[in-house]
Amino acid sequence: MSLPFDGAISAFHSTAPDDVRTAISGAKKNHIVTPGYPYDKRMDKDDYEGTLEALQHQLVRLQADVKETGKRVVVVFEGRDAAGKGGTIKRFRENMNPRVVRTVALSKPTETEQGQWYFQRYANHLPTAGEIVLFDRSWYNRAVVEKVFDFCTDEQRALFFDQVNDFERLLVSDGITLVKIWLNVGRAEQLRRFLDREQDPLKQWKLSWIDVEGLKRWDAYTQAIGETFDHSHSKHAPWTVIRSDDKRRARIAAIQAVLSRLDYSGKDVDLAYSPDPKIAGGPEVWTPGQTGSNA
Repeated sequence: MSLPFDGAISAFHSTAPDDVRTAISGAKKNHIVTPGYPYDKRMDKDDYEGTLEALQHQLVRLQADVKETGKRVVVVFEGRDAAGKGGTIKRFRENMNPRVVRTVALSKPTETEQGQWYFQRYANHLPTAGEIVLFDRSWYNRAVVEKVFDFCTDEQRALFFDQVNDFERLLVSDGITLVKIWLNVGRAEQLRRFLDREQDPLKQWKLSWIDVEGLKRWDAYTQAIGETFDHSHSKHAPWTVIRSDDKRRARIAAIQAVLSRLDYSGKDVDLAYSPDPKIAGGPEVWTPGQTGSNA
């Protein structure tokens, strides 16, 4: 079987830092390989499925309330590659009405969009009354990915940071509920997921050149992420950082992060509470010095 990108991910694994390769070597599928993660194993499958179903019932109630009251909700999903954004969004919306809940995943900007105000193409996808919009990556591309790969100039990024808090303040002051979620994954777990995708024909489509090259730029990503939190974690639009080394716990935490931020008819406070503080919180959850060398 031919491997995508000529087996570049396997090749990287052979030269990865010793602690990363050691963490992956011999680890069972349900074992957590990231140092400092508060749980040794994945969440029990039965517990996960039962909790997820109960929370999805709450999401359906939220959806009905949003449609009835005309609320506008934006959820931004960001994170390192292979952190679980797509899988989390899938569980979020799999029982939702696509006329009420839609996902926005924008590709490379067109020539026309490149000549516009940076936020303009994202503003075009903001919700109308009675709608929830999930951004699978967002305007924060400029802060992290574009910086790491030199797709923007330092001046363009500085301008982004000058404007992003005002942009988000305008959204919130206009009545939009804005929830920003950052999914973070440890270096060993990220590589393990990439290796799994490389070997699985049904998952190979998930891999891109950016993923392969990004493996070599872990430290650059780390610096860019830290700078992003420093500039954009605000009182009106705070970040919820979720350690996603266990996808099951991360999905539960992400849904709870949204449900806990909103009042809606039929809300069950015994379910829709703030996510597990052991894996979720503000940028302090992400800080490498507090969460292990692979944070």
